[in-house]
Parts: sequence; C-alpha cells; structure tokens
Amino acid sequence: MAVLNTGRVEFVRSAANPEQFIRSSVPSVVFAGKSNVGKSSVINRILNRKNFARTGNTPGKTIHINYFLVDGKVYFLDLPGYGFASVSRSEKERWSVLMEQFFSEKDLFSLGVLIVDARHAPTKDDIGMAEWFRASGLPYLVLANKTDKLKQSEIAPNLENIRRSLSLEEAVPLIPFSAQNGQGREVLLASIANLL
Repeated sequence: MAVLNTGRVEFVRSAANPEQFIRSSVPSVVFAGKSNVGKSSVINRILNRKNFARTGNTPGKTIHINYFLVDGKVYFLDLPGYGFASVSRSEKERWSVLMEQFFSEKDLFSLGVLIVDARHAPTKDDIGMAEWFRASGLPYLVLANKTDKLKQSEIAPNLENIRRSLSLEEAVPLIPFSAQNGQGREVLLASIANLL
C-alpha cells in the first residue's frame, strides 16, 4: 500500500468552468457534502493542516472546484457545498450547472467521498449526490462526520439510518468520522492509498 505524505500539499487551481477541470492520469479524490457539514474541516484533518481548505462561518464559501495536489501523487478536489441557504438563486443555478458538467464527463475523478452529518438523517440533496456518485460507476464511500457529537450508543443506529436513506450497497464503505478528533482518518487514508 502506497504511503501518502499528507504534509506535502499544494493548491493547484480553482475551476469555475469545464475548460479549467484538470484532466490527468494522476488519480483524484473528490469531496462532496452540504455547505455546513464540515467538508473543509474534513480535508484539513486529513492533511493535518489548520486552514488549508478554507473554512468559513458562512456556509457556501467554496464556489468553484478547488484542486489540491497531495504528495505529487493524488489530487483532492473540494466541490462546492450544496443546500446553501444564504446565496442567490443565480449562484445556486451556476453551481448546479458546474456540478452537472463535472459529473457528466468521464474520468474526472477516481474515488468519490460523500460527507454527511452523522447526527441527522441524510437530506434530499445528500441522497441526490449519492445518486450522482452511483451513476458515475466509479468507487465512492460515505464519511459520517461529527461522530464526536454523538453518544456512543447513537452511532450504530445513526449509521444504519444513513446507509438505508442513501440506499448504499453493502460494498460501499460508510466510515464514522470526526474532523474534530481525527476518528476515521486512517481508514479513509487507507482507501485513498489503495488508489495509488
């Protein structure tokens, strides 16, 4: 299994349209989740960085697809968050078109990571995103973030509910995760290392 040096990471570009998508033989992991699910915090935790991926008090800070190159071996793609309440209709439409363009093109990513909130049932948008990943035919997994905010006894039933709501096949990993304390980080890194 390839070891990934997460300390070696560089921001490559923000893609606002399909011309700017990176088409490369380097494997890539795409991170998707609703605006307030802690997507940037998850990426920062994986990289063991404080503020590499931008986190904001206002959900919807990521309005492009941000590309990071990790250890020269794998791209991390931070997708715009969805389910954002505080932006205009035209912005939502722009983001929606960008996502459709991204998912309609083959080979733009190698592994999908859908981040959901471990405390709540998946939203309609989460279910839609899971369907996009399924339709891509590429491997994906689900991270249930914020498990640190649950009692131990709540984790298993919540994960069961997430698996059922998203109609996840048994083969799709569902990883309990905490951007706060790092739970699940090694499991996720192992999945990413398998790509390499």
